[in-house]
This record gives sequence, structure tokens and C-alpha cells, in this order.
Amino acid sequence: MKVSIIYPASEKHIVKHSAQHRYMVDESAERYKNITLPHLEQEQLSLEWLYNVLEHRKEKERILYEDPCDENGFILLPDLKWDGKTVEQLYLLALVRRRDIRSLRDLTPAHLALLRNVQARGIAAIEERYGIGASQLRIYLHYQPTFYHLHMHFTYLRYDPPGTNCEKAHLLSTVINNIELLGDYYQRATLSYALKETDKLCAKFIASESEEPAAKRTKTDIDPSQ
Repeated sequence: MKVSIIYPASEKHIVKHSAQHRYMVDESAERYKNITLPHLEQEQLSLEWLYNVLEHRKEKERILYEDPCDENGFILLPDLKWDGKTVEQLYLLALVRRRDIRSLRDLTPAHLALLRNVQARGIAAIEERYGIGASQLRIYLHYQPTFYHLHMHFTYLRYDPPGTNCEKAHLLSTVINNIELLGDYYQRATLSYALKETDKLCAKFIASESEEPAAKRTKTDIDPSQ
């Protein structure tokens, strides 16, 4: 039996792990600015636990690899979903050292060196330690993420953990390519993702629908009656 305990559990944690209806959201750049961003500023969870890891106050013994560079550095360590032993279920998390990048939405060409560094050094560290090469790794970012400090997920292709579905995961290689093609891609793009019905952000999107003129709504907008 495998049990995960979250303490203290915030309302957001409880919502995340509760069974309920989900709704697809098409988050345009305008909606991000007017709905999502103000919500994040109000509801952001404490990141103290993460800063404790970055500053070696906690979990120092679990670190697999560390690049100490303040600009492009990161820490690579096992995700809590992984026991750290069963290689077939390998799941590692790369936490960047910079504290000014919340999510995919903040990424610009100025961050390409950081993204490429995490990609290259993360792959090299995993291959050296576990013998798993780049072609057997799934490297991705979540949007929306559980916590708003830029991080990447490294998982073994033989393992399908939660959160790898198309409305949640964005491959790091694709993110890099999109920024190379269009520098402000993630500031302009419409990003689609699923929200649970009791999520406060979901309620704000539904409320915004009632305020928008009918002509501006699309068939992919939230319909709470479905």
C-alpha cells in the first residue's frame, strides 16, 4: 500500500485530490491578464518549502544533481511521487534557482539558456546515475502548475504518471522551439487546460462568461450546464 500525506493541507490541496467534474478553459492572453494573474496573486501557496530545498535547509540528501549558477542553475531531485528506487517509475523534478519565473506564461528568449541548461544537464545526470538516455525521457512543464515557481518534470517513458495528458503537460523541447520561433509566444498564446468545478479560478472563468457579450464567446468556452 502506498499512501501520500499532505500536511498542512490547504483548500487548494483538497480540491486537487477530490473527485468532481472538470471543465476546459481556453485562457487567452487577455484572460490571463484579467482573470488568472489576479487570482494567482490572491491565492498563491507558500513557497517556503521550495526555498528550503534550494538553500539546503531541507532534503539536501535527496539532491541528485545541482547547478549552483544563480542565473541558469537548478536542483534535480526525486519527486515525492517516486520512491527513488523503482527505476521503471523514475520521476524527477528540476527546480530552477531563479525566483522571478512563475510559469510557462513568463518565459521569453531571455530564458532559453536556462531551459537548455536544465534539459542538457538533467539528461546527462539521469543517464549517468540510472543509465536512461534522452530518447527514453519525457521532459515537460505543467500548465497550470501546482505551485508557481518554474520547474520541470523528468519521467521515464515506460511510466505514465498523472499529469502527462495533453491539456496539462507541455514538452520542454516544444516550449524551447516555440520561443525560438516567436519570442513572446507564451505571452500571446491561448493555452487550454482543465479545471475542477470547485476550483476558485473555475468559478471566476464561469463568472466572466456571463459578463462577456455573446458574440465574443466561442463553442469551447466553459458551459457549467454540461
